[in-house]
Amino acid sequence: MVTLLDTVTQGNSQAERPRHPEKAHRPDNPIQRKPAWIRVKAPTSPVYRETQQVVRSNNLVTVCEEAGCPNIGECWSKKHASFMILGDTCTRACAFCNVRTGMPGPVDPKEPTGVAEAVATMGLEHVVITSVDRDDLADGGAGHFAEVIHAIRERAPSTTIEVLTPDFLRKPGALERVVRARPDVFNHNLETVPSKYLTVRPGARYFHSIRLLQQVKEIDPSMFTKSGIMVGLGEERNEVLQLMDDLRTADVDFLTIGQYLQPSSKHHAVARFVTPDEFTAFEKIAYAKGFLKVSASPLTRSSHHAGEDFADLKRARAAKLGQAASA
Repeated sequence: MVTLLDTVTQGNSQAERPRHPEKAHRPDNPIQRKPAWIRVKAPTSPVYRETQQVVRSNNLVTVCEEAGCPNIGECWSKKHASFMILGDTCTRACAFCNVRTGMPGPVDPKEPTGVAEAVATMGLEHVVITSVDRDDLADGGAGHFAEVIHAIRERAPSTTIEVLTPDFLRKPGALERVVRARPDVFNHNLETVPSKYLTVRPGARYFHSIRLLQQVKEIDPSMFTKSGIMVGLGEERNEVLQLMDDLRTADVDFLTIGQYLQPSSKHHAVARFVTPDEFTAFEKIAYAKGFLKVSASPLTRSSHHAGEDFADLKRARAAKLGQAASA
């Protein structure tokens, strides 16, 4: 099921248009008080403001802001940012997501240049490029992803690039176009276990996403692949362990696991707050199953510490290849 909502005619400005019109009539889910291990400080760093200014001056959208990431203060204070291309409006209506839902506007042809300029201005060693779902486009936005990658390579050739893509459901040839643009890391998040897709991620298909990640390695075996999930949505522990096995079957290198945090009373409720000890256990099990890199903690997000994690990923692969060669 794909949700396309025309909110363009509901007002002349973005402020007049509801952020989540599809959720307006849903019953309220009270937002629970967060435990002490999840609370973060409000951003106050001068570098945070500098990063914000670079984003604004290049007319860019960041997933840090749009998704209400709890790590924005830490990341922007280190001049780390994840850019969200293809606009700020998504054609899907996932129950967990805080990104605006509706009918998107036209793709900005100047966006690849703007992203590349921001990457160069900030001096980023590693950048994450993600996007809204664009089911309205023939290629799901894959061509635009490729253009952004090429623009960054030209403007900031030493910067490594990680893409966090939609699933390109029913978009033949889209995945191949992104992979052939040669990002350093291809990330596509499963978000949750398959039993929760109907209520949490109704526009997606679990096994399509698994197959998408598998195809990346078939096209380019040298490319690092990555996926992430949230816990606290009502999933069972054994379902998380089975998901790990499914990802390893697709030869995925890197797994992230974080706590789901409810953006508003209209979003999916938090079933429970998973303890830090449980995250530690998930991390140990995932490493035992063969992932090269695992990040599991309450505040883990796909792009959090992405640069440092990429360095760890390269070292882990080199060590594994060295062990195989000496065996």
